[in-house]
Amino acid sequence: QVQLVESGGGLVQPGGSLRLSCAASGNIFNINAMGWYRQAPGKQRELVIGITSGGVTNSADSVKGRFTISKDNAKNTAYLQMNSLKPEDTAIYYCNLEIAHTAYHYPKDYWGKGILVTVSS
Repeated sequence: QVQLVESGGGLVQPGGSLRLSCAASGNIFNINAMGWYRQAPGKQRELVIGITSGGVTNSADSVKGRFTISKDNAKNTAYLQMNSLKPEDTAIYYCNLEIAHTAYHYPKDYWGKGILVTVSS
């Protein structure tokens, strides 16, 4: 019913910037919460940055001051702005949205397929 499409990844030089987008389509009443995760080769998936339904932001120490999460409600799209990128930011990035389909039922979790970000000279 709901599909998430990530875009904006690719190759960027150290110190550069990228903005990832996560567009949701389908039966969407409200996006309650959202987060971006990443997984580098040989490592566990980790939370990069997320915001709860109450507006509380959580982020990894490694990205504080560099990454920002935001949302455009009219477009049902979440964003990850990444600045001052470092080689260690190289990973597959995953979008995670908590979506309410109606005002009467519990929300559900949805994941994007992932998009590659490579930071290299």
